[in-house]
Amino acid sequence: MDFENDQESVMKERRLDGFGQRLAEIRKARGLTQTRIGKLLGVSQRVITYYEVESSQPPGPLLGEMARVLRVSVDELLGVKPFKEKILPRDARILNRVRRILDLPPSKRRSVVEHLESLLVKHNGSGDNNGRNRKAA
Repeated sequence: MDFENDQESVMKERRLDGFGQRLAEIRKARGLTQTRIGKLLGVSQRVITYYEVESSQPPGPLLGEMARVLRVSVDELLGVKPFKEKILPRDARILNRVRRILDLPPSKRRSVVEHLESLLVKHNGSGDNNGRNRKAA
């Protein structure tokens, strides 16, 4: 019995430091909320919070699903390899435009956001409204 307890304690200690911080960083880099990634994984927001805050790591099958949803390798998620933000060229163009918008004076920024929201409403019937009335992706 002592051997089994020792084995269990060794396994609990075999954690890679910083998992939760990496998970949060990658999730935010992908523009996902804890609630959204939870829905995509079929778990609650509370589970995602637990993995981001506690020093625990998810079981293997969930870890693989997290990596798939976050579009990273398991090695990147675990910190074995550094996380490299992979941006497609079309996305890079959009990000560059957003950066230019952020440099505008506040009133001009508001105008751009209002225009974008009206285009989104015309396109799919819902604006952002801070996450309200958004169609599920």
